[in-house]
Amino acid sequence: MVSLPIYNKSGAEVGKYEIDPAEIAPKVSAQLLHDVVVMYQANRRMGTHKTKDRGEVRGTTKKMYRQKGTGNARAGSRRSPLRRGGGHVFALRNRDYSYRLPRKAVQAATRMAIAKKLEAADVVVIDELAFSHPKTKEMAGILKSLGLGGTSTLVTTAALDANVYKSARNIDRVTVSPVSDLNALAVLSPRKLLVTKAALDAIKDRSARKSDVA
Repeated sequence: MVSLPIYNKSGAEVGKYEIDPAEIAPKVSAQLLHDVVVMYQANRRMGTHKTKDRGEVRGTTKKMYRQKGTGNARAGSRRSPLRRGGGHVFALRNRDYSYRLPRKAVQAATRMAIAKKLEAADVVVIDELAFSHPKTKEMAGILKSLGLGGTSTLVTTAALDANVYKSARNIDRVTVSPVSDLNALAVLSPRKLLVTKAALDAIKDRSARKSDVA
């Protein structure tokens, strides 16, 4: 069981939140986390690389000089991969790197990532996080009061909150995500996870109902 302090916007402790990481994920599989993170990284690759093979390089196919009698090594086309400006032997082609692991495995990895953050004491709980309108300066002040200034942080809300998102999107190394959009890569990438009490309740509820957060 982990007892997390609950802070308000000014950084004062206003309560405790009791949570058992085993309720989120009974066990953590390093291999599954690795596989899922690699999947997300592969899905981000553009795959737009392209180089020319010898058939695509501009130039004549005429033999450069006669086979014998010159004293030089025999040579064929100027487009040979052995010559400067020639085509590549294994030319790169546009390709799609994306793939998908089983849905339940991806969901389980998300729960494991959250449990891992809880066990490592990298989760900070705030009682509520709401703005009447976008205010980046106020959001930066809240992060600083919670000791998260300059630290890579994922801000997690119970539901999509446009004002919170707009308040944090221009702060360096800070990202915002509702519980429904969490995934293993998003959770593990930043050093700290800032969650509202309502968001943590939603994570517990979704895990208990096997309705996962990925």
